[in-house]
Amino acid sequence: MNRTSLETLKHWIQKEDRKPLVLRGARQVGKTWLIRELARQLDLRLVEVNFERAGSEVTGIFRSKDPRTVVRSLELTVGHALEPQSTLLFLDEIHAMPEVLANLRWFAEELPALPVIAAGSLLDFVLADHAFSMPVGRIAYLHLEPMTFEEFLQAAGEEELLKEVLQWMPNLEWPDTAHIRLSELYRDFMIVGGMPGVVQLWIASRSILECAQLQQSLLGTYRDDFSKYSRRLPVERIGRVMESIPRMLGRPFKYSRVADGERTTAIRESLELLCRARLATRVQASTGMGIPLGGDIRERVFKIIFLDSGLVCAALGLTLQRVSDLAGLTLVNEGGLAEQSVGQVLRAALPHFSERSLFFWSSDRKGAVSEVDYLVQHGSQIVPVEVKAGTTGTLKSLHHFMAIRNLKLAARVNADRPSITEVDVKTTEAVSVKYRLLSLPFYLAGQLHRFLDRI
Repeated sequence: MNRTSLETLKHWIQKEDRKPLVLRGARQVGKTWLIRELARQLDLRLVEVNFERAGSEVTGIFRSKDPRTVVRSLELTVGHALEPQSTLLFLDEIHAMPEVLANLRWFAEELPALPVIAAGSLLDFVLADHAFSMPVGRIAYLHLEPMTFEEFLQAAGEEELLKEVLQWMPNLEWPDTAHIRLSELYRDFMIVGGMPGVVQLWIASRSILECAQLQQSLLGTYRDDFSKYSRRLPVERIGRVMESIPRMLGRPFKYSRVADGERTTAIRESLELLCRARLATRVQASTGMGIPLGGDIRERVFKIIFLDSGLVCAALGLTLQRVSDLAGLTLVNEGGLAEQSVGQVLRAALPHFSERSLFFWSSDRKGAVSEVDYLVQHGSQIVPVEVKAGTTGTLKSLHHFMAIRNLKLAARVNADRPSITEVDVKTTEAVSVKYRLLSLPFYLAGQLHRFLDRI
């Protein structure tokens, strides 16, 4: 299977001012596979050190701050020279020896010709709570997400449909056959999700039941990891918080809905651990007054989306026997799952080096609550994004937001065909509002920024 992050890595490795790269992402999103595939495609000799599995004779090599001493010791260990032009040094599970992160600065300064990549499933815990000086400005970051719908299409062999997705522009017609087929495939994708192992199983078996079993196994792996996240917090509590996320999709997260009798502080700490593990992402309420969106937020108001829509479905107990069952499927929390799916798209569209920050807008007006599902930054513009699970739905909150912020462009993601319309309505407060609305089906949501560039 191909990952678009491979192109980012190839660009990084060709740069003259290349810095050591730290690969961040949740467990099982494909970090180790990605690096091995990079080495294979570029015909590089991969020298891989796993700090969780390596013995003390190997880990002891990295206690030196002299990169040349480290490389020479590795050469003696692996039995061959580490030529910078033909070698890739991969430091996996680096959270097990976090002081090596600080020493990466010496590779950047004294041995820049040797490409070095570090990764670790618990790396964000180290970065958030490190007791050493991080080499700011001397390392680069790449965030790896689950597979996107475009990657899913390519893995499934749907090359022609992928071309339609990547080439379509808002001023072109959209074929009915493409809409029907892509809608079916996107529904498959929402249930299967983007975890590489699950996608691979789906392509081989087309069995939702087998995929659900693997997804449950992945969820079990995450639960087993809880004890590594914190020695202070009970594993059972972290598990309850994780299980509560799928139930609250599409709604502001309330600590009181997690479990009776649990302290708010304890639940907040558990949720923070899940976010550090990349199993959950905050969608923070923002006023949307200007850039950056995180500059003016409502700290206590936020939603949570999970790592992957397929894992959400598994957590909710969705275990269909046959592929054909998908056609007539009606999900209890379909609106929440739609928001989860679009949130994944927007998260994957963020720059590979930036933190995973998502925002929405809400306003507790007297007698009414207004909410726009997502706010995205496109260049210097703020673009609100409304999500509707079906083909219809009112846009009262979106009209209200566009009126008070005086914006001229908004987006909607739903199950209908793509379109651009000129909206000219009055809000519930009888205020006139005019703006352009870009409406996209779910299967085109990953192309949102490309379309905004054209518009």
